[in-house]
Amino acid sequence: MTRLRRRLLAPYHYAWAFIAALWYGFPARQLSVIGVTGTKGKSSVAEMLYAIFTEAGYATVLAGTIRFAINKESRPNLFKMTLPGRGFIQKFLAKARAKKCTHAVVEITSEAALQYRHLALELNALVFTNLQKEHIESHGSLEKYFRAKFSIGEALARSNKRPRSIIACADDARGAEFLALPVENQISFSFTDAVDAQINEDGVSFSYKGTHFVLSQPGKFSVMNALAAIKTAEVFGVPLEVSAQALKGLVRIAGRVERIDVGQNFIAVVDYAHTPDSLRALYEAFPNRRKICVLGNTGGGRDTWKRPEMGRIADEMCEKVILTNEDPYDEDQRAIVDAMAAGMQRAPEIIMDRREAIRAAIRAARAGDAVLISGKGTDPFIMGPRGTKTPWSDAQVVKEELERLLMEV
Repeated sequence: MTRLRRRLLAPYHYAWAFIAALWYGFPARQLSVIGVTGTKGKSSVAEMLYAIFTEAGYATVLAGTIRFAINKESRPNLFKMTLPGRGFIQKFLAKARAKKCTHAVVEITSEAALQYRHLALELNALVFTNLQKEHIESHGSLEKYFRAKFSIGEALARSNKRPRSIIACADDARGAEFLALPVENQISFSFTDAVDAQINEDGVSFSYKGTHFVLSQPGKFSVMNALAAIKTAEVFGVPLEVSAQALKGLVRIAGRVERIDVGQNFIAVVDYAHTPDSLRALYEAFPNRRKICVLGNTGGGRDTWKRPEMGRIADEMCEKVILTNEDPYDEDQRAIVDAMAAGMQRAPEIIMDRREAIRAAIRAARAGDAVLISGKGTDPFIMGPRGTKTPWSDAQVVKEELERLLMEV
C-alpha cells in the first residue's frame, strides 16, 4: 500500500475501528489489556504473558501472530497479519468478555497502528521489545517506522485506565523514549537484570530478584523476552514464583526456534527470523553445530535492502546454504533469491520449491548437525502473484520430510 493511499484511507480505517468498538460495547474497557509491540520478540513475549496469566489463574485471551486463544480454546492465526482489521479485535474481545475473561494480551504492529486497529483497546500496559530496521519501504524511513510504533505508546498515555504501565527495553536505543511516556509506571528491562544467566542450545536459565527461571527456548533473546514478560506480570501482581512455573512449562512456542523431532540424530528448527539481527541471533543460538540453513526472504515488493544482508549472514555462519522461495507476491521469485545470493561469497544452492529445499537440507544433514529453516515460522500460506496463496506449514513439511527420511533408513 502506497503512503498516499494509506493517508487517503485513514478516515475509513478510523471509522471502521470506532464503529466496531461502539457496536461491541467497548469490550476492552472491561478487561485488563496488555499490548506488545516491537520489531522482534512480540509473539514470544505475548505467548509467555498468556502462559503466566493463565498459570496465575486469570481467564486470559491472546491475540497474536501465532494464534488466537480464549482461555484454553485456541486456533491458529490464518489471516497473514498479526492484528486483523475491520473490527476483528473488538469482536474477539467481546467474545472473550462474554466468556468471563479478565486479561487480554494483544500483539500490535506498526501497520495495525497506521490503520487504527488498536483504537479503543484502552491499554493498561504496553511492552516495547526493540526496534530494528524493518518495513522501511512501507513506512518511508526508519524514523517513520518508529513513529508508528510510538503512536501505540501515545495511545497508552491517552488510555483512561489507571494505573498505566510502560515496560520497555533499556538496551534498545529507542527504549528511553517509550520509558518517558507520561504514565504511572515506567519499567525498564535489560539483560543485566538476569543474574547468572546461562545460555545454551537447549534453553536458558537465570535469576531475577532471587527467583530462578528456566526456559526451554535458547538464545540471549529468550532471556530478554522472558524478562519483558516477567516484569509485566509483576506489575499486575503475579508472584515471581508463578511466572517461573509458567515459563518452565512453556516448552514450545510455535514457529519460534521450534524444534521438530521425530527421532532423527540431528536437530531441525523452524523459526520466523525475518530481520538480519534475528537471523544472526538464530544461528548464534547453535554455536557448536554444523549448520545447514534454508532461507528465503520476507515478501516480494518490500524490504529489498535486507536481501543481500540476509545472504551474507547465512554465508558467514552456515556450513551449507540453500536459498528458496518464500512469499514472492507479484515479484519475480528468482530475482528475490538472486538478490540474496548477491551478498554471498560462496555460491549457494538454489532450490525454488520450498519443500524440495527443506528435503535437500534434511538429507544433507549428518549426526549432530543443525538444520535451520527460517523466514516463515507459523505463516500459513505462501503468497503468490495476483493474490494467490498456497496453504503451507514449515513445521509440518519438516516433520513429513524427517519421517520420510527415517522410513528409508
